Amino acid sequence: MGTALLDWYLSAMIWSFVGLCRRIWVLTRLLDDNHFELVHILIKMAVSLKSSGSFCSTPPQWLHSTRDRILYGYSHSNAKECTCKKTKRPAPLCVKATSTKVELDFNDPSWKQKFQEDWDKRFNLPRITDIYDLKPRPTTFSLKKNRSPAGDENGTPMDKWNGYVNSDDRALLKVIKYSSPNSAGAECIDPDCSWVEQWVHRAGPRKEIYYEPEEVKAAIVTCGGLCPGLNDVIRQIVFTLETYGVKNIVGIPFGYRGFFEKGLKEMPLSRHLVENINLAGGSFLGVSRGGAKTSEIVDSIQARRIDMLFVLGGNGTHAGANAIHEECQKRKLKVSVVAVPKTIDNDILLMDKTFGFDTAVEEAQRAINSAYIEARSAYHGIGLVKLMGRSSGFIAMHASLSSGQVDVCLIPEVPFTLDGEYGVLRHLEHLLKTKGFCVVCVAEAAGQELLQKSGATDASGNVILSDIGVHMQQKIKMHFKDIGVPADVKYIDPTYMVRACRANASDAILCTVLGQNAVHGAFAGFSGITSCICNTHYVYLPITEVITVPKRVNPNSRMWHRCLTSTGQPDFH
Repeated sequence: MGTALLDWYLSAMIWSFVGLCRRIWVLTRLLDDNHFELVHILIKMAVSLKSSGSFCSTPPQWLHSTRDRILYGYSHSNAKECTCKKTKRPAPLCVKATSTKVELDFNDPSWKQKFQEDWDKRFNLPRITDIYDLKPRPTTFSLKKNRSPAGDENGTPMDKWNGYVNSDDRALLKVIKYSSPNSAGAECIDPDCSWVEQWVHRAGPRKEIYYEPEEVKAAIVTCGGLCPGLNDVIRQIVFTLETYGVKNIVGIPFGYRGFFEKGLKEMPLSRHLVENINLAGGSFLGVSRGGAKTSEIVDSIQARRIDMLFVLGGNGTHAGANAIHEECQKRKLKVSVVAVPKTIDNDILLMDKTFGFDTAVEEAQRAINSAYIEARSAYHGIGLVKLMGRSSGFIAMHASLSSGQVDVCLIPEVPFTLDGEYGVLRHLEHLLKTKGFCVVCVAEAAGQELLQKSGATDASGNVILSDIGVHMQQKIKMHFKDIGVPADVKYIDPTYMVRACRANASDAILCTVLGQNAVHGAFAGFSGITSCICNTHYVYLPITEVITVPKRVNPNSRMWHRCLTSTGQPDFH
């Protein structure tokens, strides 16, 4: 009797110890190197285990919500509570979280299948055939000028050009398999960073189309602010439409305003008219922010008998294009609305880059080089450059990397302080003592928490940011005056210069492909989509999936780590 009781007791102790070790292993994979936090969690686990004999947790409440969304696809704010029944043996860690738009229980063996089913549903492209029962016809797009001499049995020449994209072709959105959530830049769906294939539709011409080119009226509109490459995209859309056989092509002047503003007439477009517009910056059609109600724009589309609408713009413009698409479907209009992502900020989700970004970085680098020359040529010179980036620091980060002359790069994704022992100003003191000069690059949205907010918005509804560049210029001058150290501050704000120039070679190629693919997508019957580049491949994405939030720099990404290696700057908080 005593031996049996002892065996039972030892067995129970072993199971408890094994369960505890397993939980420690799982938690150490999820945690950063915060030892105090780890000890706190282990104490809570031990108390729970002692009192109940089992351990069941909700998704960890102590994880940082921003990091959770980046790494795991869930945060403590949207995690769902889970329950485990008490058992004699320690229960496994119970994790249940909301990933993207489907609730996932990662202990469910079929969670990957559920995730992929949800993914396929979300990334299934909207089509005009969703509301119309249309039969496709053979495409009129072909680049094979010389037909094969051999013909069919009736003597008709046969075109055997194999330049079409199959409707079932897909491209992988992500290609890196992370082994741990703690890997630099890791983007994980579950806490174990399991590999899950995420396929999106490949862009390009199809063998079958859903429009008669001779009957099509196509319209192009450019919205928001200026951006290098706008004219390149307009040009390629016109060229490709004419290749299909479209004769009626118009441009809508000055953004969405052109649909309703009296006195603004649509502009007939042709290959001859747009042939050389890519040689200049700006927009051949003009741009504007804001616009009328969606219903009024669709009223105008309906009255003008537009069949295809190509919308060039950023996040706000994409949201507007999606609203137009949904209103057209609601009215059962046979209209394809296709967007082309334009923003120098590079802040649209899921895309490698948007057109205009590379050119903006190149121009921003010129401003940094000027600041470097000014700073190095002055006694205790400080070059300060403010670059665009309404919600993200991609331009500042990439321009700092490309120039190699920046000592401090400040972006909105990484908090910083100006004053104090670990502030930016103290670091500038160090740089002047050791180098004799320094260069600072700051994104326009950085450090907004340090400034008084105006609360004003522009015509697109975007919050008007306080001027961090002028604020830093004044703070730097005041600081060095107070400590009795001479400092010559040279402030450069190239905001409008970086977006008013023509596209460089890299952007010109990107604009060419995106413009052509936009037309291919419209003729394939898609609507409510955007033509973009993901993982180096050209694809179509539903607009709804790219407008949820702006894309931001991941402070744990390798690119930001490279920037820090280049600048050598410390943490400023």
